This record gives sequence, C-alpha cells and structure tokens, in this order.
Amino acid sequence: MWRPEPVPWVSAEDVPEDAYLLDVREDDEWQAGHAPGAHHVPMMEVPARLPEVPTDADVVVVCRMGGRSAQVVTYLAKQGWDNVRNLDGGMAAWESAGRPMVSEDGQPARVV
Repeated sequence: MWRPEPVPWVSAEDVPEDAYLLDVREDDEWQAGHAPGAHHVPMMEVPARLPEVPTDADVVVVCRMGGRSAQVVTYLAKQGWDNVRNLDGGMAAWESAGRPMVSEDGQPARVV
C-alpha cells in the first residue's frame, strides 16, 4: 500500500521564537486569533505568493488542526523548500500550550 512521505512537524511548545510562522487559515480564522508576528497567506494563495516564504529561515506552517498546513508543507517541499515543518495540532495545540495569541476583531483571541 502506498503511503505519502511523512511530513516534518514541530510541537507548539518547541516552535523557536524566531521561526517564520506561515498561517494558512482563512480570513475569519485569522481575524479570530493567531500567533503574534505570524504571516497570513490563505492556503489557496500559497502558490501565487511563494516569494513571500523564506528559503533561509525556519518556517512553521500553521492551520487550525494541522491538516491543511501538512498539505502546504508537502507542497512547499515539492517546490524545493527544505526548511518547512508543520505545527502539530495547529492553532488548537498552540492555544492549549498557552502560547501567545492576538485577534484582529476586537474580541479575545480564540481558535475558530
């Protein structure tokens, strides 16, 4: 049985402070809550915005639970990025780990 290559991942607790966080969630999810300093590029826009993704820094891709971001990590790896990892458990794990969050909608930061 064929299985895809494993996706490199990192736990919320182990994301380096200087990592480039690439948040691939939709606008409403981003507005509700995201990591401070994260870069918002919705998943479907990633191919058109590849130049924004660094090739020389630690890139951690984030979504709500880890599924969409795993697809983006796989895509980026196929495009030649060797510095990308998936945030295991996504923003749900980030929030559970007590990592900082901010919102853009005036409400307390939350994962939707």
